[in-house]
Amino acid sequence: MSADLFFFFHHLSKATMTQLETAMAMLMKTFDTYAAGEGSKDTLSKAEVKTLLEKELPGLLKSAKNPGEVDKLFKSLDFNGDSEVDFSEFVVMVAALTCACHDRGSKK
Repeated sequence: MSADLFFFFHHLSKATMTQLETAMAMLMKTFDTYAAGEGSKDTLSKAEVKTLLEKELPGLLKSAKNPGEVDKLFKSLDFNGDSEVDFSEFVVMVAALTCACHDRGSKK
């Protein structure tokens, strides 16, 4: 994200933010909170992804019938194969899960 956009969201008061701006700010804050746990502050390790999923999306893990699903999800998120999930990869996951929950996937 550009520094200007980050500055913009960081300094808006919650009273003036739209719902979408608030959602975007929460995505950034959530990512940054979990990325700060270990290693690089710009990426999520496998352990950080697991913690994020356990705390922020507990229903997703409960519905997974196989404990290996987290590993599978992590590998599918790590588009560039660097064994970490960056913010862009994280946003793709959130968007895909949102589409699945909203039941508006591609209807061709």
